[in-house]
Order: sequence, then C-alpha cells, then structure tokens
Amino acid sequence: MTNVAIAANGLRKSYGDKLVLDGIDVAVPEGTVFSLLGPNGAGKTTAVKILSTLITADGGQARVAGHDLAAEPQAVRAAIGVTGQFSAVDGLITGEENMLLMADLHHLSKHEGRRVAAELLERFDLTEAAKKPASTYSGGMKRRLDIAMTLVGNPRIIFLDEPTTGLDPRSRHNMWQIIRELVSGGVTVFLTTQYLEEADELADRIAVLNDGKIAAEGTAEELKRLIPGGHIRLRFSDPAAYQSAALALGEATRDDEALSLQIPSDGSQRELRSILDRLDAAGIEADELTVHTPDLDDVFFALTGGTAIPHQPNQPNQPKENVR
Repeated sequence: MTNVAIAANGLRKSYGDKLVLDGIDVAVPEGTVFSLLGPNGAGKTTAVKILSTLITADGGQARVAGHDLAAEPQAVRAAIGVTGQFSAVDGLITGEENMLLMADLHHLSKHEGRRVAAELLERFDLTEAAKKPASTYSGGMKRRLDIAMTLVGNPRIIFLDEPTTGLDPRSRHNMWQIIRELVSGGVTVFLTTQYLEEADELADRIAVLNDGKIAAEGTAEELKRLIPGGHIRLRFSDPAAYQSAALALGEATRDDEALSLQIPSDGSQRELRSILDRLDAAGIEADELTVHTPDLDDVFFALTGGTAIPHQPNQPNQPKENVR
C-alpha cells in the first residue's frame, strides 16, 4: 500500500473573525501531485503555510513525511521544500551565489555545496546565466532558480504555492515539465493553483477549496463525472431539416432562432451513434455537430456557486466542445 506523505485532519485557521480554513482533511500519497484548487483568497496559501510549519493551525492535526506537525516541526522542515507565490531569489547576487547561499543554510560543506549547485543549475538550464545577477533573469528563469534552490536540501516533499502565476505560456509549460520530472524521481508535490488547466494537466488528485472547506476531491475525471450537463448539439441551415430533426429527436431542447437542437448525452460513442442512426433513418443531415462534456470549469462553478477563477493568462480559453 502506498505510504501517505501528507495527512491532515480537521485543520482550522482564523484571522480575527475571518474563518480561513474550516476543518479541512487532506491525504497525499508519496510520489504524487496533489492540487489544491481555488480562487484568490480561498485559503490555499494558508494551508501551505500550516503544513510547511510557517504558521500554526488553530485546530486539527497533521503529519508530514511521517512526522507530527506540532510535536516534530524540525523533522518536518528537514524533509520538505517550499516555493512560495513570491520568489525567494535575491536579485542582487548571481544565480550561483543564490544556490551556494542555500547550500550554506543546509550546512553542506563547501565542496559538496558547489557540486550540488552546479548539478542543479545544469539540470534547470541555468548554467550559462549562473554568473549573472538574478535581477537580470526573466520570470521563468527566476522561477526555475527558485525551485532549484528548494531542491538543494534534497526534499522528499515540495510545496509549490501557485508556481506559474505571472509566467508566459512557454515558461508555464516548462514549469509543468519540471514538476513531472520531480514526481517521476519520487518527490511528492503539493501544488496550489487558481488555474483549472494546470490542475487538470498535472494533478493525480484535486481538492476544490471553497469558503474554507473542501467542496470535493478526486481525480480530474472523477470530479467531472460529478457534474451533469453533457450534451450533443446539432445545428441546421435548412429550417425544414431542423423541424424534421426536432420531430425525430423528441427529447431535444430546441433553439428555433439558431436552428439548433441540444440532446442530453454522456458523450459516449454509443449515444452518438444512436442519434446519428435516428437522423439517418429519417434522411436528415445536420450541418454541424458538437459534443460537450463537463470540464473542470463546470465542476468548479457547480461546487462554488459560480465563483469565477481565471483561465491561463495569455492564452485563449480552452474549448469545451469538439466540433465534428
């Protein structure tokens, strides 16, 4: 049975009269990516700060890397790495000097520190820029350096708090590849994000955080199956063909102005074939057919009452429909 890297039960946290976390439960198996998904202000960063020993919870218990969070905070810190929302890179010194500073903080010998720094700079494609001030780095380079610094201590568990916020699409995809490589090497990643596509792309399991509570948890596909609303849409240019199709498909919802029909469907090949067979039997051909299946947008809106969270910046929204 897979060991649990992070286990939390009933974590609570308030700031004044504002309840930020209202008794959340989390279980993250070793060597997986767990994503805490939610809008700004949902409590994601507070959860990371508690689990990484930066702040204490008002209630609940947690174990990280097998150590009790409250009783053994030093042992927890020795096993984890944290990359926050804002870069910990010092822009006044070089990338290499940032790495060596981290090596000193981890009490590595001078020789070992230089070896580890060189290996990580090469791994993150920063060798050429290593002697340059970090202030001259692009956003993507700073983020790569930030994670490289986190890895100096060879942590088994890494907390990444919105690691791609503000990055351009290319840098974001590069960061995703880095995360996949970390996990393939056995590292456990606790990822917070406000981007639906990021959670869908990376996470083995996703928890949707809303109003301080976990609204739902599961794989991306499990969460999508929670939400009804899949359908097939047929559009016609010929009004006569539209009327005939409406009669042949009695359960369809009509849009007389757009000459389109919407039929509830789970998007399966069997249902699609059944609809096409009925149209063929009636001698009707649609001008356009689209299949809509629920995605994480639908899941999030259904679970949070419509609280909007942003799509990837600098990218068009991902289409929900497959046009045929």
